[in-house]
Amino acid sequence: MATIEYYDVILKPVVTEKSMNAMAEKKYTFLVHPEANKTMIKKAVEKMFDGVKVQRVSTMNCVGKNKRRGMISGKTAKTKKAIVTLTPESKEIELFSGM
Repeated sequence: MATIEYYDVILKPVVTEKSMNAMAEKKYTFLVHPEANKTMIKKAVEKMFDGVKVQRVSTMNCVGKNKRRGMISGKTAKTKKAIVTLTPESKEIELFSGM
């Protein structure tokens, strides 16, 4: 396994209605590298966004769905999501401020 740097951990934010409602409670959802653990995710968020302190990280592994096209069947790629909870005195993540 190659080393994963902090800028490789967070792939992209998840923008859904449920994740946007959770932002009021300072919870942000990201798609992360499948081999990243909770401490790597915490360090990556604190390095990438200034003034942000992470209180808790929850992760979930999402398995790939079975897809079929004619007789050929396969699977989509598996993903990993992380829900990052910030401390009450922490600044908000400005990536989501315009949404």
